[in-house]
Amino acid sequence: MSDSRKKLSRSAVSLRYDSRVNKAPLVTAKGKGFIADKIIALAKENNIPIKEDPDLVHLLSQVDLNREIPASLYQVVAELLSFVYKLNGEYSAKVK
Repeated sequence: MSDSRKKLSRSAVSLRYDSRVNKAPLVTAKGKGFIADKIIALAKENNIPIKEDPDLVHLLSQVDLNREIPASLYQVVAELLSFVYKLNGEYSAKVK
């Protein structure tokens, strides 16, 4: 696959979760190509962990913006959040 075709097929989804406000994570941004690149760049600029999982991105891309993820994705997103919380803990330990 050519580089330009890879860029067009790149996808990204961002989630936000605040258990005080929502019962499940929300899809806050999603896109392909240039939009995906911007989502990824913003995450990197803000030290937000990135996990590459094309299958999960495909599933989350089907959720409307600012909507909670469906119950069918709770388990896999819980595993993702566990990954993020672990990374954040390791980051906090390094900063101290």
